[in-house]
Amino acid sequence: MEPNDEILWAIAKKRAAFKKQLISYVIVNCFLWIVWFSSGSVWLAPGERLFRYEYFPWPIWVMLSWGIGLAFSFANAYLVNTKNAIEQEYQKLKNQQ
Repeated sequence: MEPNDEILWAIAKKRAAFKKQLISYVIVNCFLWIVWFSSGSVWLAPGERLFRYEYFPWPIWVMLSWGIGLAFSFANAYLVNTKNAIEQEYQKLKNQQ
């Protein structure tokens, strides 16, 4: 296998893993929001305050914490290509000499 093929395989694996994580994120968070909505937390009696603890949308904590990890996975799969970055930096240093 050529070095470029290995690099492309590594990138493809990262992107496929990210897509799996994204699908899991959407499915699990949809389920958690459905549980929260169906638990009666949304339906307030007249005159009740919206921001009481028992009415707070707790699935937001799961979305935020998992979303941070998902953002790092996205950056790793689509924004950062370390092998290419290393080669580019090497070429830049080599051209400066």
